[in-house]
Amino acid sequence: MEKTKLTPIRFPADLLNDLDKYVNDGSRSKFIIEATRKELQRVKQRKAIQKAAGILGQNNYPQFKTAEDISDWVRKLRDESEARRKELFEQ
Repeated sequence: MEKTKLTPIRFPADLLNDLDKYVNDGSRSKFIIEATRKELQRVKQRKAIQKAAGILGQNNYPQFKTAEDISDWVRKLRDESEARRKELFEQ
């Protein structure tokens, strides 16, 4: 069983009333925990995206300059992958 810790949290009364209206009495903690996990995942992903923004600069990756360049690069990767697959499995 996962270790837990009790913490007091203040909720706006209307939010708590809605929670009680839609979530069974015995499921409130589980619901809040799952909602918190989902939102934390979104926050972590957003921070990771912000941190990674700009790492694929055009000077470092000329194959990403235009949409056409990107399409050509993806097509080349797919062609290489397909050639390798044929080499390995169609002997």
